Formats: sequence, C-alpha cells, structure tokens
Amino acid sequence: MTAQRRVALVTGGSRGIGAEIALSLGRAGASVAIAYRTNRIAAQRVESSLRACGTSALTCQSDVTDPARVQELIQAVVNHFGRLDILVNNVGDFRWSEVVDSSLDEWHSIVASNLFSVFYASKYALPVMRSARWGRVINLGAVGAERAFGQARISAYAAAKSAMVAFSRSLALEEARYGITVNVVNPPIMSEEALSREEAARMRDARFPAGRPPSTDDIAAAVRFFASEEASFITGQVLNVAGGWML
Repeated sequence: MTAQRRVALVTGGSRGIGAEIALSLGRAGASVAIAYRTNRIAAQRVESSLRACGTSALTCQSDVTDPARVQELIQAVVNHFGRLDILVNNVGDFRWSEVVDSSLDEWHSIVASNLFSVFYASKYALPVMRSARWGRVINLGAVGAERAFGQARISAYAAAKSAMVAFSRSLALEEARYGITVNVVNPPIMSEEALSREEAARMRDARFPAGRPPSTDDIAAAVRFFASEEASFITGQVLNVAGGWML
C-alpha cells in the first residue's frame, strides 16, 4: 500500500493501537496528524518517530467528544497540510460496570467516546474529502459489534460499538458517490479483571484459534489496507482482526 501525498488523522494516536496505526500510515508515505486528549509527551514521541522516518507529522490536543473541539481539530489539520484524506476514528473509552452500578456520567462518557466522536469527526472531515472526490474513513469497533453482541458489564460500550457499525454502513452508502469509503476494523476485547497476568494471558490466548491475540501491528495492517488505493471498491465492510475468535 502506498499513501504518498495523502494526509491522515488518527484520533487517540498517542499510544497503543492508535500509535501503531499512525506509524504504519506514516511508513506507507502518508503525512499524519495525531490527535490526543491528555498525554502530550506520548503524542510528541509518536510525532518524533514519524519525523525520524521522513514523514511529515503534527500533534493536536483535542477532546473528540466535544463537537466544537472536533471542528477545530479538523480545521487545524487542513490548515497545516492543506487537505485531509484519511480519517481513523480510534478513540473509545472502556469500563467494566453493571447497568445498575453505572452513573449517568459514565454511561454518557462511554457512548460519547465510542459513538458520538465518530459522528463529529466524520461530519467535519467529509466536506474536505468530498471536495477532493477521495477519502477513507476507518472506524475502530470491537469483535462482534456487527452482530450487536452482548456481554455483561459493558452495556454502554457494546451498545455504542454496535451503533457505530450501523452508522458506518449508513455513511458508506451516503459517501460512495463522492469516492469516499467507510469501513470498520474490529479488534477483540482482551481485558480480564481480577486475574493474575499469567492467568489472563492463558485465558486470552485460549480464545484464539490462531493461538494468540492480535498485535497492534495486525490491527494497523487492516487499517492500512482500508486506507489504500487497492481498497477503493470496498466500503461498508466490517473486518474482525481476531485470529478466528468468535466465528
């Protein structure tokens, strides 16, 4: 895949999967904007790594659950690079909590992070992509979200991710005529509570027919494919990157 002359924005790009996606797109030739909420040092570390491999990079502090801040973020990226071609919506808070124990603030925060943020970023990025008649929107979900999965103690997260898949498919239909694709990459939920690190690792690995959970590079590779020219006729799709888990 080559992303020469393309500009990508990765939300939550300062660490974990987001950082690996940013680096992967940068190595493929894209200029990369990294949006972060609080960890400026980590974001600047990713920016330095991108610059070290010859990639233009920008760090932007933002809260993607605030529509005004998202509009400012998109404008900052366009002002700096002159365009925006690839939007990766990676932000998504996660918390364990039964419904009866969830505060209203917690519920709203998780839904806003995993669903509303995708709407806000898409809304303000799409006019830029439409004007160029080319664009890629790639949203990070969770394995099973396309089937409206249920799991105890993550009701807000599960509801938001499943809704985000429906939103992505609807958006794909709206934007296809403008040369814009919209796809979803689903990593698995791999958090285990109240277990030792060794016990959690054994339980996690046993879930995957491939014998291991995906690495951040596995997730980034799927995003990189959807961002590529080769994926220009693929839209509205959901790709589970989970080594056969939950088939």
